[in-house]
Order: sequence, then structure tokens, then C-alpha cells
Amino acid sequence: MRTVNLLLLPALLLLLALPASRGRYNDDFDDGEDLADFDDNDFAEFEDMNEDPAAEAETAPPPRVSPSSQVEDDEDEDEATVELEDGLDGFEDSETQDQDIFSKYDQEEFEGIGDMEKTGHSLKDPLIIHTVPAHLQNSWESYYMEILMVTGLLAYIMNYIIGKNKNSRLAQAWFNSHRELLESNFALVGDDGTSKEAVSTGKLNQENEHIYNLWCSGRVCCEGMLIQLKFLKRQDLLNVLARMMRPACDQVQIKVTLNDEDMDTFVFSVGTKKAMARLQKEMQDLSEFCSDKPKSGAKYGLPDSLAILTEMGEVTDGVMDSKMVHFITSHADKIESIHFSDQFSGPKVMQEEGQPLKLPETKKTLLFTFNVPGMGNTSPRDMDSLFPLMNMVIYSIDKVKKLRLNREGKQKADRNRARVEENFLKQTHAQRQEAAQTRREEKKRAEKERIMNEEDPDRQRRLEEAAQRREQKKIEKKQMKMKQIKVKAM
Repeated sequence: MRTVNLLLLPALLLLLALPASRGRYNDDFDDGEDLADFDDNDFAEFEDMNEDPAAEAETAPPPRVSPSSQVEDDEDEDEATVELEDGLDGFEDSETQDQDIFSKYDQEEFEGIGDMEKTGHSLKDPLIIHTVPAHLQNSWESYYMEILMVTGLLAYIMNYIIGKNKNSRLAQAWFNSHRELLESNFALVGDDGTSKEAVSTGKLNQENEHIYNLWCSGRVCCEGMLIQLKFLKRQDLLNVLARMMRPACDQVQIKVTLNDEDMDTFVFSVGTKKAMARLQKEMQDLSEFCSDKPKSGAKYGLPDSLAILTEMGEVTDGVMDSKMVHFITSHADKIESIHFSDQFSGPKVMQEEGQPLKLPETKKTLLFTFNVPGMGNTSPRDMDSLFPLMNMVIYSIDKVKKLRLNREGKQKADRNRARVEENFLKQTHAQRQEAAQTRREEKKRAEKERIMNEEDPDRQRRLEEAAQRREQKKIEKKQMKMKQIKVKAM
């Protein structure tokens, strides 16, 4: 019986709750009920929502609904009616509520919502592809600067390799044609100077890509001979382009240093007029001992393109014998200059502070400068054509050794050298006086510093007295010299 009571108690509570819930969710209120009793009703907002769609239905345009969406809406409405018949008359389906909310929007507050459906249809329109501007396209025209730079770099590298190889072939061709002659006249050919003992390497020494050197020694009356092959800078593309506007040619320079006793005192030079004018301005010995203008060599049968600079006429007569004239006239187009000098010191020394205080050291030297045929378009055969000129160099060494001036020529040469030395001493006299004065002042300053650094006062005083006595003696000596000069003058 007790268990039956426990089961009946929940059933009674359920019966009591049903009428209350049905009255609470009733959609319509009695006319006599006061609205004040329902101010706290939680579902008052649903009543406003039921009234708003009817008021705004007249102003808002009906939304466009596709047939498929209409079928779904009908099915949703059927489901909603079924739920209302089960006892929930005051509720609607959630999807219908969302549709009511979107259908009652305010057109003034929300703009562009009506056009959302139009945009949906516009997505179905075909895409319009615009052409990309030319400056944004990835074409070869966008990289013309890079292409030019890479092309220029490749051209420079290729020219460097080709030019370097050509200079090397020309140098080797010259050495192969002259090697036998050099080895027959010199005991050592091709010393590179790397070893302590002189060793004949038998090959050229490459200084850089366009200059090759060859040192030869071990011959009578000469200390040594330096041959320098100066080719054009074919490895430099800029130099190649410059030579198109101003052509140039390769050169072979030979410098022979003679012993002091194997050459007499004279200065002589022969070459093209342009080269002679340039050397007279640049070379120290030619500017001092050959002050006259270059003279024509027509007297000795030389071409008009060549000129002569000489210290005295006797030297020209001694050097320009028949064999020497034959060498020069036969190869006049290849000879740039020939320079013999016992006072060779190189180009003039250009100093900003003044001239040197000592005469430059001189060497008895023979200089030869030959132009390689071809004006830049040189071939290995052109290097072979210089072989007779090397014979002229060997002949000139023996010729200068045998050449001796007569008594008058020797005296004139000595007077010229004394004059040059005297002019140099006059020009440097003021500078030497300034240098001597500077040395004296430095000596006095050092002596004063030594006295000031002395810690013992007595020793410091004695050093000062000794310095004063030395100064007094110097003054007395100068006075005595002045008196002696006055006596001699009387």
C-alpha cells in the first residue's frame, strides 16, 4: 500500500502542472484580464514578433525564393503544424523564425541586403581576364640591363684569354728566332734572379700579361743586357677599343750596361724626329749634353724621317760608319730610337720640394727601342723580322768599345761634364746651405736638451759654460778670417 502511494504522488503533481502550463502558453488572453499582470512575462517579445511581420509586410519586398527552397519551406510548415497539434500552439519552427527575422529588416538601416541575391546570380557570369601591363610581364625585355652586363662581362673574359694567349705566342716566337744568336754571344741567357747563383733558365720571364723580360750576361765588355718585350695590352678590352681610335704597335726595348773602362765619354742618339724631341725633354743626359735641336741625318745617308742628337760632331762621325748606316737605313721603319751615353741616369727627377742635393748616379749604357711591324696586328712572322736588328745591337757593343775620342774631343767632353756639375752645384747651393743650417740647429737643440736633462746642478752649469766657450771660439775664428781677407785685399 505504501508503494502505491509513492506512485500516485508524482501522478497528482503532473496533473496539477498541466493546466498551469497550458494557461501559460496560451496565445490569446481573456478580454477581462488586466495587462499589468503580465508585465513580467518572459515571452512578451514573441508577441511583438508576431505583430511586426504583418505591419512590415506591406513595405518590404517579398524575397525571391527558388522552387527548391519553396518545397523545403512547405515541408517545414507541415512539420510546424504537426508540432502545434501536439500541444505547442504558440511556437513555430526555428527555421521559420529565422525567415521571419530576415524578412522584417529595415531598409533604411540595412542597405544592400536586397542586392545580395543579385550578386549571387552575378557569380555565374563568365570571368573577364584583363591583360597584364608590359612592365609587369616576365619577358626577356624586362632584363635587358642584366643581359647587357652579362654580355659585356663575357666579352671581357673572352678578350682577356685571347689577348693573353696571343702575347704569349708572340713572345715565344721572338725568343725561338733569337735564342741561338743570344746563346752564342752570352754565357747566361734567361736568369730569373730567384737563385743566389746565376743559372741560365733558357726561357723568358713574364712580368705581367703584356711584358716579358730576358736577362743575358757573360760577355766581354758588358755587364749585362736586359731585353724587354712590351706588347700591347691585348688582354684589356678597354685598351683594345682605344687602339681602334689611336693605333699603336708593340715594342722591343734593349738595355746594355757596359763596363766603365769600355766606353769613352760621349752622348749620342738617333731615331725618329718625334722620339728625339721627346727624349731630349725627358732624359737627363740628353737635355744637359745635347742642348742643340735634332739635326737631319741626310749627310750620312739616313732617311728624312730620322734625326740625330749628339754631344759633338766627332762622335757622330765615329758611330755612323758604313755598316751602321746600312743597318739603320734598311730597317728605318722598325727603329724608334738608339741612345748611347756615358752619363745615363734615366728620366729627369721631378721633385716637388726641389732638386736633389747630389748628382744622380750614372751608368755607361746603350739603349735600343724597336717597333714591331703590323701596327697592332702582329703575327709571329713579324717577330722574326727583328732578327737583323739584334745583330746591330751586338755590332754596336763592339763598335762603342773600340770608339775613342781624340785629344780635343776628350777635352771638350770633360769641359761639358764640369760645366754640368758646376751648374748643378749653383742650383743646389741654397738648398745645401739650408740643409747645413738645419743640421746645426738640430745639433744645438740636442745639446740643450742634454744639458736640461742633467740632474746635477754643478755638472749642468759646467756644461753650459763649455758650450758658451765653444760658441765664443767659433766667433773669434770668423773674425780672424774676415781680418785676413781684408789684409789680402789691401
